[in-house]
Order: sequence, then C-alpha cells, then structure tokens
Amino acid sequence: MTRGASSPGDIRDAPAYTFAAAARHLGMPPATLRSWVLGRIYRRGGEVVETEPLIRAPAGSRSPISFNTLVEAHVLRAIRTKDGVRMGAVRKAIAYAEESLGIDRLLLSDELRTSGQDIFLDRLRELITLTKSGQLAMKQMLLAYLKRVDRDDEALPLRLYPLRPAWSEDRKPIVIDPRVSFGRPTVAGSGISTVALVDRVDAGEDLETLARDYSLSIGQIEDAVFYERAA
Repeated sequence: MTRGASSPGDIRDAPAYTFAAAARHLGMPPATLRSWVLGRIYRRGGEVVETEPLIRAPAGSRSPISFNTLVEAHVLRAIRTKDGVRMGAVRKAIAYAEESLGIDRLLLSDELRTSGQDIFLDRLRELITLTKSGQLAMKQMLLAYLKRVDRDDEALPLRLYPLRPAWSEDRKPIVIDPRVSFGRPTVAGSGISTVALVDRVDAGEDLETLARDYSLSIGQIEDAVFYERAA
C-alpha cells in the first residue's frame, strides 16, 4: 500500500455523499467541488480546454464523494482561499510533492504538516507569483485546516471538524465521522445529527425541549443550527 493511502475496503474510501451534500457539509459551492473532483471543460480564446481533477472520487459510484475525498476538499479549501492561486499550479505542486515524498494522496497525508508542506509550498511559489508573506499566510491557513482533522494510529484521517464563519480554529462543535450516523455531521461527542436538530427547530420546537430530549446544551443546538444554515 502506498504511503498516504487507506487500505482496500476502508469505509473512509466508500461512496457516501453527493456533490450537493458534500459541498453543504464543507460550506462551499457545489460547482467548485465538482470541478475539483471531475475537472473542468471550458472555452478559452476560442478553444476548448479540459483540466484534470485535483482530488479523486470513489471509482464506479453514483455517490462521487467519500469521507477521504471530503477531507481532501477541506484541505484544498485552505490552499484555494488565497487570491490568484490557479488550480493548474496547485495540481502541479501537489503532483511534485507526491512524487518527491512517495505519497499517493498528499492532501490526506499527515506529512502535509511537516516536510510535505514545505515541498508543496516551495514548488507552488515557483509556479505562481507568491510573495514570502503570501506563502507564510497560506502556511498558517493550511495548518489551521489540518488541525481540524483527527487521525488514527497510522496517521490517516479519522474525523473531520468542518469549519464555519466566526468559528476559531480551536472551536470544534460539529464532527463528521464515517463510523457515526452514516458519516452525517453530528454534534461532537453526541452522535446526534445536526439535520435532525434543525428539522425539529424548524417544526417549532423550543431549544429547551430539544436540549432536554437529547441531553445537549442550548449552545450545542445553536451550533448545529448555525452549522447547517451558514452553509
């Protein structure tokens, strides 16, 4: 097995999410996620241009996103938040770092926090106009997103704590765990689906009743509502 890859049959690589669901979980446009996973076809100067994917979908499935793909997209968001970072340059920098380190999937690898990050960012800086300060800012953003991924004993992604506006990097109220609630977002430590809570709020139930029924705090229910509605 190549370093940075999970074992065959691992639930983390099993088809689990549609583009719409995965994009909602990550708080990003579905069209952007689709282009990262499937590539793009567009016109430039009268010619048809086709770009290769940045991350991979589970093979032969109608559900194009696995948990691992979700993690890769989460990490990629940190890189693409910087203005002027072209997808083609990112693709080349990822491929270069994977070849240098012998890693199959850099965006899943824990080495992206150490030597892999330096190799990737140095190569990216060579490919685009990125100042030293811009590189430092991207490094800090990347580290913040990587901290939201829990890993197992083999340093492979185990849980993802998705990010929402106004949440600091240390706030992790919502978790996505492929072994819990079929991989749906849940309130951390409870296994209770955020969608289930929001549905009951929308049905008119008050927060005190929900907190009592689920043994949650009102703050936890408010976090679930904010997570779902801020997407």
